[in-house]
Amino acid sequence: MAAGTLVSTVLLHWPIVAAVALTAYFVCNYFNRGLNKYPGPFLASITDWWRFVDVYCKRPEATHIKLHEKYGDVVRLGPNTLSFANPKVLKSIYGLNKGFVKSEFYPVQQSVAGGRRFPSLFSTTSESFHQQLRRSVNSAFSMSTLVQYEPFVDSTTELFLEQTEKLYLKSNGKSCDFARWLQFYAFDVIGEMTYSKRHGFLEKNEDIEGIIEYISKLFNYVAPVGQIPWLDLVFLKNPLYLMLSTYGIVDATFPVSRFAQQRMAERLTPSATKAASDPSILPSTEPKEKPVVTQPDLLSKFIQAKADRPEFMNDALVLTMAVSMAFAGSETTAISLSAVFYYLLKNPRCMEKLLKELDDKSREGYFHDTEKGHVTWTESQGLPYLDACIKEAFRLHPAPGLPMERVVPPQGAEIGGVFVKGGTIVGCNAWVLHRRREVFGEDVDVYRPERWLVDESKGQDAEEKRIKEMNATMLQFGMGARTCIGKNISLLEIYKLVPTVLRRFEIQLEDPSQDWKLHNAWFVRQLNFRTTFQRRDMVQPASES
Repeated sequence: MAAGTLVSTVLLHWPIVAAVALTAYFVCNYFNRGLNKYPGPFLASITDWWRFVDVYCKRPEATHIKLHEKYGDVVRLGPNTLSFANPKVLKSIYGLNKGFVKSEFYPVQQSVAGGRRFPSLFSTTSESFHQQLRRSVNSAFSMSTLVQYEPFVDSTTELFLEQTEKLYLKSNGKSCDFARWLQFYAFDVIGEMTYSKRHGFLEKNEDIEGIIEYISKLFNYVAPVGQIPWLDLVFLKNPLYLMLSTYGIVDATFPVSRFAQQRMAERLTPSATKAASDPSILPSTEPKEKPVVTQPDLLSKFIQAKADRPEFMNDALVLTMAVSMAFAGSETTAISLSAVFYYLLKNPRCMEKLLKELDDKSREGYFHDTEKGHVTWTESQGLPYLDACIKEAFRLHPAPGLPMERVVPPQGAEIGGVFVKGGTIVGCNAWVLHRRREVFGEDVDVYRPERWLVDESKGQDAEEKRIKEMNATMLQFGMGARTCIGKNISLLEIYKLVPTVLRRFEIQLEDPSQDWKLHNAWFVRQLNFRTTFQRRDMVQPASES
């Protein structure tokens, strides 16, 4: 009787009850883990929907820069989230064996095939799984292995140069969407490097199977939904939807996953390939077949890792690695390449200085290729101003545009001189860190590659210490155990393509007065970056001229 009376009373006064419950919820959020002592937007302190809306508007990195300028080194971005801006906290949050794990933001990015979620090195929150998988494939990404992949980069670069000349020379009267064209390049490089087969973006000058459009939409989804991760279980990874996908009633397989499955089918026996896409066959019990592989590509190394560590690696993990290469290996590299070219074009003084470095080296006979202009990885490492230009572009436009979230271990931790309770989400945004004046100088908003070079008018030791501190503050590839495993591959592409293109072409902005438009959906993509190209006379060694 009393229960019935209570129910009827609640139903009768439901607006009041709802208001009281909502107020209590907001109050609990505000005082959650004692985070109310940290400054930040009031709405952010009571609901994660503030973060959702901010990220949905596509420029959260600008918001974070302004918030730290206003509130200082620690800003509350959510009921359970703190953003740190002091470089001194980097080792505390991202250092080895500190006990901080990735937040639930990352599983939202897991790929799907055959109705199954596939945790990757990037998206898993399990440190033990990450350590095992990284240990299995680490040798494939070492700097010493880099030389094996250089022919793949050269092959796609040559196609890029040919297609650029064919499609976008100024004499043809057609401008180039350079950011998109570089994305086509990055996708085809990683396709050839991973599977010994390009996707075909450059040949056809189109988005093959809508892969790029799909990934763009996926990140547009991942960025805001990742602020409230349980929403992913309602939408993209709804258990019912995944179950229907398992039985083939709907197709939830990512386009990149299909491409990877096709490439695996060319290497493995039919039953092993089925194991890669069928979640009911995990781990694979297939006898270890000897794959027919002639190229030392990444897929062959992943398959070899399965043979070397059968107790852990299986076909599904081989597929996971192959798919994650397309996601991480193309988007971030294309963004970084666009940044390098854009800032050089917006700063003619820097472009002129870099071209002089390249031309002087050409006259000295430094470059082996005097016909097509290709620059080797080894040659690129002897170009100090090129290195400074690339690092400065990394600084001003790091690819990731959101804090790299970590969860404080249960016992809590001291971060930047303050104790933060266990379970709190903490992180640093590279866009904020890369603009620290005490590290990079007062002109942090200016593209000035010279900041990365030793100023001979000052003490050598002091200058080397200054540059070392700048390098230690850079976060574009992450930090610690979770540093991007493909970092060396990305650097290989960037350090080779930039000087090669500049030796072959004179590039101009279609409209020098127009700035590009930035679109932050976890990774900060560039729009409205249009250029024209003219053939450049290749500078020859002095002895041959």
